[in-house]
Amino acid sequence: MQSLLTYGTYNFAGGATGAYLSTDNAANYAASNTGNDATGPTRGFTQDGTYVYTCTSKGVFRSANNGASWTGKNSGLTNLLTSGILAVNTYLFVATPTGVFKSTNQGDSWSASGLTGIDVRCVASAANILFVGTNGSGVYKSSDWGATWVASNNGSTSTTFRAMEAKGTTLFAGGQVGTGVFRSTDLGANWTLLSGGLPSGSYRGFASNNQIIVAGSFGAGVFYSKDNGDTWTTINSGLTDLTIFDLEINDGYIVAATNTNGVFRFALSNLHLCPEDFDGDGEIGSGDLGIILLNFGDVSPGEPTDLDGSGSVDSADVGALLLDLGACP
Repeated sequence: MQSLLTYGTYNFAGGATGAYLSTDNAANYAASNTGNDATGPTRGFTQDGTYVYTCTSKGVFRSANNGASWTGKNSGLTNLLTSGILAVNTYLFVATPTGVFKSTNQGDSWSASGLTGIDVRCVASAANILFVGTNGSGVYKSSDWGATWVASNNGSTSTTFRAMEAKGTTLFAGGQVGTGVFRSTDLGANWTLLSGGLPSGSYRGFASNNQIIVAGSFGAGVFYSKDNGDTWTTINSGLTDLTIFDLEINDGYIVAATNTNGVFRFALSNLHLCPEDFDGDGEIGSGDLGIILLNFGDVSPGEPTDLDGSGSVDSADVGALLLDLGACP
């Protein structure tokens, strides 16, 4: 598998034979290729609240029914070998080996949007600034939605970037073999190569929520950081393929697309990031209250919902949870 998207209760995965869809939190997938050319790799997904889009080696396809069917949307797209796609603001951007293309009408038509002749591999945005990673030319950014571009490589030692992730206004970019993950905390003005337990190598997948950033290595598996990239810890338990193409964080799970062995998921609860966040959605809320009420009564030692360790889930545990309602720190 090469790409992932979580959208509401839908989980999409893309691979060499097209798109796949899961409606059970990435536990099981079924082919989702009606109208979609499944003879070439599906390399990326995005959504704008109305449509789901996928970029493939045969162009861009759009679904109005959450993957039940797809329609090709390639008018004006002069290079169909697409490798990254992003819906942001009212725009749609797609990366191709001959530059960036932009749509202002949800993919009905496309026009060239700069970087002509540059092999663009991925697209991201933060604080209304557009960023692209390229094959051989580093990072570029645009402050006017693709009308003009400037190079953004100060501090970077990589010329190739295949994945980027914005966590708030902090950017993470996966460099080429021999480099690693670069971070920018000033919207691309400067980049720093990260270490802190993160090995050098090529990184092709990122995902984040309000608690963690996750990075997928091309050969060393999955790493996560709780401190915005300062330090990293590997989480490869259960992975039978350490070559990671993409990552997502959905309802309680980290989902990983691997090179040859399909999709894996890892429960966020195993990281113990927020003990009262039983459903792993990054906040303490009604879902967690429901879980604690389901376990009301005597429980076995170590039961997570027994917050005070008394041997039973009771009103004291409910009270402790209610005091901490809101986003996890």
